[in-house]
Amino acid sequence: MRSFLKSKWAPLVLALIAVILDQITKALAVAYLKPISTFPIIEGVFHLTYRINYGAAFSMFEDQPWVFMTVSTVAILGILVYYFWDKKLTPAIRYPLCMIVGGGIGNMIDRIFVGYVVDFFDARFINFAVFNVADCFVTVGAFLLFFVILLDTIREERAKKKKGEVADDDSLRS
Repeated sequence: MRSFLKSKWAPLVLALIAVILDQITKALAVAYLKPISTFPIIEGVFHLTYRINYGAAFSMFEDQPWVFMTVSTVAILGILVYYFWDKKLTPAIRYPLCMIVGGGIGNMIDRIFVGYVVDFFDARFINFAVFNVADCFVTVGAFLLFFVILLDTIREERAKKKKGEVADDDSLRS
């Protein structure tokens, strides 16, 4: 099991799970939230609210869906090409990339087949946009990717600094 989790295929399974989970929750939102509009989990704090979104995040490009569709398609394909091309990718990079791809594909399915994305998580305590499972995967994946890259950069800088200190110590001995 451990070797599977470190393989290239496990993160792709995560992407598939993201798409399936996203599509199931959107179908449930259409079936149960659309008729009632909103359902408070904690009144005024967190609701499940049926919304349709014709644009990108926060309804950007709402009047230009082809712009966002093109950018999304290129980004998803670019990530997948990079994913399979770079043989040195670690699982710490693979999983966040596949979270982003899975979320992107989940929302892309809606845009292609129904012309809009169904959103339903409504965090009212921060007056935030209504979002969905795919958005969660993209956001968490992007955050994790940023965090991993930041940690790798810090490690590399420390290693360079340490190597430089060792080299400086060697030159003092001569």
